[in-house]
Amino acid sequence: MLKRPLALFAGLLLSCTSYLAQAADTLRVSAIPDEAPTELLRKFKPLGEYLEQKLGMKVEFVPVADYPAVVESLVANKLDMAWLGGFTFVQVHLKDPTATPLVQREQDAKFTSKFITANPDVKSLADLKGKTFAFGSISSTSGSLMPRYFMLKDGIKPETYFSRVAYSGAHDATAAWVQAGKADGGVLNASVWEKLVASGKVDTNKVKVFATTPSYFDYNWTVRGSLDPALKDKIKQAFLDLDPAKPADKAILDLQAASRFIETSPDNYKGIEEAARAAELLK
Repeated sequence: MLKRPLALFAGLLLSCTSYLAQAADTLRVSAIPDEAPTELLRKFKPLGEYLEQKLGMKVEFVPVADYPAVVESLVANKLDMAWLGGFTFVQVHLKDPTATPLVQREQDAKFTSKFITANPDVKSLADLKGKTFAFGSISSTSGSLMPRYFMLKDGIKPETYFSRVAYSGAHDATAAWVQAGKADGGVLNASVWEKLVASGKVDTNKVKVFATTPSYFDYNWTVRGSLDPALKDKIKQAFLDLDPAKPADKAILDLQAASRFIETSPDNYKGIEEAARAAELLK
């Protein structure tokens, strides 16, 4: 009578063992969905292939539905590494202090957000009072948290200052909303704005930047705390080895909108945590 239950248990154990072995041989990577899913995959593909060569293991990109999903998946060890904004890193680090930020782009040490409008009469935030305004995702550092923080410092509470506040969900969506007249003004990160302009996906005859935030720390590549320390070191070194003087490496860096990658640390994001608490986005 015990043969069937034992056989089922053995089969289940074998299946779990096989899954764990496969997971151990695969680096599961994701990113906050601050751009369209197709764009995230396009940007990651060459980097993933590069990491596979450097690490000697499969690298799999795992799309996620929203910002909170990246945070929860990394904390729950369903992901090994993720591209996070400053705020999502703070959220991860508060839940798991052992999560390790490995590298950031050189420009992430002095990141900014751009305020945009398609209204030629708008020259400052004062001209947007009583009009509609769009942020990106509510969990976005550069598309929500830091612009909000700087507005609050200037005495502007978005929910009472603007007639309506909306969240587009992503930086490119914010630009599209403003260009289409769905919002009188909006804010997005400087890197995506520059890419949209360079690719012709935003019409600068219609949409203009009318203000830029002060600088702050933003994006980084973070690994889960329980990842093998030797693998952490190999991943970090792989990013640091990307050389803009080498054409193949430069192509990867260009897709990441990076001049190069540099080391980072949790201390760099204390200002982000303070801003999140000031904006009452952390309890």
